[in-house]
Amino acid sequence: MSVLEQPSKLPHVPARSQPISLVAWASLVSACAAWMFDAMDLQIFTLVLFPSVSELVGSTNPPVVAYTGGLIFAWKFVAVGLGGIVFGVAADRIGRSATMIMTVIIYSVFTGLSAFAQNWWQLALLQALAGVGIGGEWAAGAALIAETWPERIRPRALIIMQLSFAVGVFLAALLNLVIGPVGWRFVFAAGAAPALFTIGIRIFVPEPERWIKVKNDRRLAGLSDTAADTFLALFAPEIRRRAVVGFLIVASMMIGSFAAAAMLPVWVPGLVGPDKPTSAVTLTSQFFMLGNVGAVLGYLTMMWLTGAIGRRWSYFLTALGSATSNLFMFTQIQTGEGLLWFAPVWGFFSIGGFGTFAIYLPELFPTRIRATGQGFCWNAARIVTAVGPLTTGAIVGLVGSAPTAGALATIFYLVGTIAIWFGPETRGKPLSD
Repeated sequence: MSVLEQPSKLPHVPARSQPISLVAWASLVSACAAWMFDAMDLQIFTLVLFPSVSELVGSTNPPVVAYTGGLIFAWKFVAVGLGGIVFGVAADRIGRSATMIMTVIIYSVFTGLSAFAQNWWQLALLQALAGVGIGGEWAAGAALIAETWPERIRPRALIIMQLSFAVGVFLAALLNLVIGPVGWRFVFAAGAAPALFTIGIRIFVPEPERWIKVKNDRRLAGLSDTAADTFLALFAPEIRRRAVVGFLIVASMMIGSFAAAAMLPVWVPGLVGPDKPTSAVTLTSQFFMLGNVGAVLGYLTMMWLTGAIGRRWSYFLTALGSATSNLFMFTQIQTGEGLLWFAPVWGFFSIGGFGTFAIYLPELFPTRIRATGQGFCWNAARIVTAVGPLTTGAIVGLVGSAPTAGALATIFYLVGTIAIWFGPETRGKPLSD
């Protein structure tokens, strides 16, 4: 047992004067880094979709590329969803830190191996395997922070973690901007680097005392604690409504934002001209970089807004803003320059809005099933999101253009604006054990 894992012998300290421990800082840094690299490896395929898929299928026809890319996205998102649910249960059973280590290694290794794909189905398989790890990281990291940081500033710590997702997407865009012109395979290869980071997690990040205590108390009480028990606890009468609401609000925003992200690589070549593939790569990368500048501002706004007006109102306003900005972008933007000017606005809502349920989900579930609940809501939503990329090519072919298809995704945001009012308001309430 490391020094950080020794039980605390400090007396109880009122919440407003609780110090921030070394364990809390180690947990925050590790969870932020793991989530940042998770976002980077998740985003890499979005950025290299057009050059990678067009090379592997031998065609630059947008509907063909969109259809094949949609299949790869679908495989990946289903794997992300299933992996997230499984590793959410694992985090409640074997620990938050241990689960983070496993997930980072998985997504790093298989993202790197994607560089060696020789046809589209090999790329789909490798991206799906990477997705298993990508899906599992968030629930473990969010639970780790929620259970180690003092109640008074826990929401801020969770927003900081969520903000690191924007940093990861920015990093992926930067990698593509610098390495992409050399070749899409090199961009995938760079995605293997985060595996080295797991050494630090193993050495410096212990399991939360709160989680250890709950596990010990249940064991001493002789309560059943199998993986099935952990998962099925989500559907107990006092929990299941929270699980359904959590799923719906995540799915609403996730489907809307990822639909837009999937349409962009197909739309952008039309804005710059089909004979300028390098310009298309540059414009796509710049859009996501600027979008994540807006996302950072969105996350910082959520840090204040969720405390000022509550979790539900914050989510409602953000989802409404996401719907408005998405509809405007796909119906009014006509040039590459205009797309770049609008990117921060789109990112503020459609990416920054994820900060609302980064705070809300950990507060919905008790410690015993916190990671399981978060993992279910987040990753069941990812599985549903997979339907969107799967039908991207068909939708583009049906409606005639990528921007029209992207505009149709606006309706998904509206589901969240209704669902959020069926969940509890958790502002100012302590975490439940």
